[in-house]
Amino acid sequence: MAKLILLSLLAIFCFALTSHAATYVVGDTSGWDISTDIDSWATNKTFNVGDVLLFQYSSSHSVSEVNKESFETCNTTNSLTTFSNGNTTVTLSNAGKRYFVCGNKLHCLGGMKLQVNVLEDEKKSVTVGAPEAQPQPQATIPKPSSKTNNPSSTASDGFINGGIGSLIIAFLFMVSTMFGLFQI
Repeated sequence: MAKLILLSLLAIFCFALTSHAATYVVGDTSGWDISTDIDSWATNKTFNVGDVLLFQYSSSHSVSEVNKESFETCNTTNSLTTFSNGNTTVTLSNAGKRYFVCGNKLHCLGGMKLQVNVLEDEKKSVTVGAPEAQPQPQATIPKPSSKTNNPSSTASDGFINGGIGSLIIAFLFMVSTMFGLFQI
């Protein structure tokens, strides 16, 4: 019985240490588009280390991460990274300001740019290495179908990754151990 209690506490502890990163779809259902009010979308959102930005866009756009000066002037000549696959994920792996612009300068000048202030997540007790930005399969995440922007009907508060996976692993471990206790 003491082993069962210990295993239950271990399962709860594993669940508590799980990373709670949020994934934000930039622009919600409108996506990364010139018609989307990116500034309004980013207002009132808190971005933490480990969170992920998901940019969904058409072939007439791209995403470039730039420094502050390039952000202000919409210059992509010296971009840090550039993506043009239509489905781009960027993991916010460090605290500080990050700057993203559309590679089309006219679109950027029209407001298609995003500045995020990434905060250190004080709730995390374990630091986990974040994966590099990888394109997402288009079959699993649909591209925006409309250029309309209706932020009042949808909200991207982020969704939580992790947690349930650790809970399932802990449960399976606990069940397998329980069966091990009853074997002769």
